[in-house]
Amino acid sequence: MQPARTFEDLIVWQKAHQFVLRIYQLTANFPKSEIYGLTSQFRRAAVSIPANIAEGFKKKGNIDKVRFMNIAQASLEECRYYLILTNDLGYGDTSELMLKLQEVSRL
Repeated sequence: MQPARTFEDLIVWQKAHQFVLRIYQLTANFPKSEIYGLTSQFRRAAVSIPANIAEGFKKKGNIDKVRFMNIAQASLEECRYYLILTNDLGYGDTSELMLKLQEVSRL
């Protein structure tokens, strides 16, 4: 297997990107009163996961790479909470997305 040439070659980035797309679909159905609240926060946290993976990909030193992966992991945990909150508020079934999030976390 060849090493990744761009961040788009990384399986973790691909899975995180798919997670973001699903979050946008889910949050499109949230109440309009959440547009500046949960919808905005959730989308920003989700986008932060693959964005930080992409940014860390080109960093030269391991310390920098690890820092960006750590930020991505923190955003992932933020999304984990938003999935719990979404479910508890009755805004949608998040069980499938929770599994996708766990997969990204493992990678």
